[in-house]
Amino acid sequence: MKALYRKYRPTKISDVIGQDQVTIPLENALKKGTFSHSYLFTGPRGCGKTSVARIFAHEVNKFKYEIEDNYTDIIEIDAASNTGVDNIRELREKASIAPSTGKYKVYIIDEVHMLSKSAFNALLKTLEEPPAHVIFIMATTDAYKVPITITSRAQVYNFQLASPDVMQRHLKSIVEKEKIKITDDALSVIVARGGGSFRDSISLLDQMSTLATDDQEITREMVERSLGLPEQSQTTHLLTAYEQGNTAEITDLLKSIINSGTKPEIVAENLISVIIEDPKPTLLPLLSKLPEVKTPFSEAKLLLAFLENTAVTPVATPIAPKITEKPPVLAQEKPAKAIPKKEPAPAPVPEAPVPETVPTRPTTFDWDSYLENVKNVNLAIASTLSKCTYKLDGTILKIITERKIHKTILNSANNQRVLQKFLPDGYTVEIGDATELTNSSAEFSKISDIMGGVTEVKTDGVPF
Repeated sequence: MKALYRKYRPTKISDVIGQDQVTIPLENALKKGTFSHSYLFTGPRGCGKTSVARIFAHEVNKFKYEIEDNYTDIIEIDAASNTGVDNIRELREKASIAPSTGKYKVYIIDEVHMLSKSAFNALLKTLEEPPAHVIFIMATTDAYKVPITITSRAQVYNFQLASPDVMQRHLKSIVEKEKIKITDDALSVIVARGGGSFRDSISLLDQMSTLATDDQEITREMVERSLGLPEQSQTTHLLTAYEQGNTAEITDLLKSIINSGTKPEIVAENLISVIIEDPKPTLLPLLSKLPEVKTPFSEAKLLLAFLENTAVTPVATPIAPKITEKPPVLAQEKPAKAIPKKEPAPAPVPEAPVPETVPTRPTTFDWDSYLENVKNVNLAIASTLSKCTYKLDGTILKIITERKIHKTILNSANNQRVLQKFLPDGYTVEIGDATELTNSSAEFSKISDIMGGVTEVKTDGVPF
């Protein structure tokens, strides 16, 4: 029996779901019969890059697509196993030979970012002067590792993971065709664990379809148990206990979940997904710690994430002793006279000096001092700030975040008040991300380092 993923794999561009930003322009190119000599498909694993590349290669040549077919004019290369310059030189030599049956010879280079620098240079020569009958389709999960000299000579298409709604509908259509009895709640767990990948989600559905007989319905609890996930009620209780600062219940719940065989990393992943769906300010300190839950000592890290910054920290209120008798009046003391109502009130008692641990508003800005002041008030905010970079633009402090969740944390109203509190008078704070950095030439060397030592190449006076 064929696996569900292979059975429901698209065989035409029009069958591809959830990638309209890619499929519509490719379908238009097929209708017009006008093709680029080079394409670059980018996106996370499991979103359909290689599948679409294979379909497009067939439709360009008007071949009927079957997953098991093998056309000599469609050549697939795994760049992870063929990283050297000799491999690309061999490809260039064979590319010059005309196709045998189709109009085009199509090369699909998977994980193209794995090529060596010398191999990229050899490939660049072919992309600059490609034979008329050759089309290159390159696919990568790490587009930033592909030199700009390569990407500038290709049509770039960005693939995305499927949204939960799109994936839920797709899985629903499959279970109806396969007559699999499963609840919508159970499907939603599969969708969440599939992470937007069609391949992973359908494979999980295939696996879960064996949990019950034909007469039984597969439930959410059965799927969670099979995948080693904490039950939904346990996750809800954990977050409630965290918001209430109930450390005893947190400890008991975590112990119960982990003793049932669920890995701490899975608990953390599940909690992150739930919090992101409804990011309450009280849960953000926990969210900032959960990504750190990994081996070694993952169990200890999970416990620390909960107990280090519980949203509510119970504070014991001292009970004042009840005075039943008036203190004796010393002989030399005279009873105090009652103050007439019309007399002016006594001068107010001077306020106590501000403790040294509470910093006053500074007159000049210094990043290290700023971090220390924030740390004294809120350790979670300071921890997030330490993972960011900053720019001082006049009186505007621009904090540059690398991760979306850090931007969400720092932009919350309560945290904004803390960030503003320790700036000099007249200063303001803005939270941005890496795309807000300027593209000045001074930044080119940094970009070059990130992309593996890329240098600017000029051909006939045209950059890149």
